Amino acid sequence: MFKAVLIQKDEQGYRAETATVDESQLPEGDVTVKVEYSTLNYKDGLAITGKAPVVRSFPMVPGIDFAGTVLESSNTSFKPGDKVVLNGWGVGETHWGGLGEIARVKGEWLIHLPEAFSCREAMSIGTAGYTAMLCVMALERHGVKPEDGEVLVTGANGGVGSFAVALLSKLGYRVIASTGRTSEAAYLKALGAADVIDRVELSSPGKPLQREKWAAAIDSVGSHTLANVCASMRYGGAVAACGMAQGLDLPGSVAPFILRNVALLGVDSVMRPQPARKAAWDRLARDLKGPLLEEIVKEVSLEQAVSAAKDLLEGKVRGRLVVKVAE
Repeated sequence: MFKAVLIQKDEQGYRAETATVDESQLPEGDVTVKVEYSTLNYKDGLAITGKAPVVRSFPMVPGIDFAGTVLESSNTSFKPGDKVVLNGWGVGETHWGGLGEIARVKGEWLIHLPEAFSCREAMSIGTAGYTAMLCVMALERHGVKPEDGEVLVTGANGGVGSFAVALLSKLGYRVIASTGRTSEAAYLKALGAADVIDRVELSSPGKPLQREKWAAAIDSVGSHTLANVCASMRYGGAVAACGMAQGLDLPGSVAPFILRNVALLGVDSVMRPQPARKAAWDRLARDLKGPLLEEIVKEVSLEQAVSAAKDLLEGKVRGRLVVKVAE
């Protein structure tokens, strides 16, 4: 038996609660992991609260990522005692995820935890930091350099945004942070933001082509915000888009892409091939290690995860929520 956050949907309705689960209920997989830490991402918040149809089968243990120690393995790439990390692959949606003391998954979904990180540090970074690094690497592949001009980060108080600000700043870029909580300006500047702007400048419908402002951007918001970001890019700029906090729609124009040669770079973190995952984590080990992580994270217990998920969706959380799963 083990403890987990369990989401159920039946005649009593949709609900999430901490429960005791029998190991016989674990899904199929060739690696069984003792989960030490997981996280609460925006998608986890949607799953736990039922605000969006994230969960595809019931009952479901949410948690789109985790770090822990291998207990059993029939996969030749992993052996008992190995430290591993998982991000994405549909866990917490179609396959039981990380908000439980034990997880059973396919070995092909795991990577070995970089030696630079503890399990807690890995989940302090989690899918948010891993996604932010994928965005940074996408901009680098496009040729964006610090001397090209300012880089905008939207949703900057969130997990992806916080890490994007920190990573870009450390790499020498001048970062402008957009947030709906300008009262957190001191936090964002401590992460490395040169300036902070209110998200209202970007969140309403705007002109298809606007004054050129930014050399590049990382957007986790979508909808009107992303459309306005694209409309305000400098000639030859690039936008790495990875989120949809405002919406899935893109109510914009082709004008920035045709007239200013702007590139819109889609960044997926869920089904990313293993080489790209390993490359991103290796970069994180090089560029993010240090006391910065403690500025971004808040730790909660497994029992607190359900209420913390509600706070996350209500915009009451800055940075990252790390869930201590193991006793």
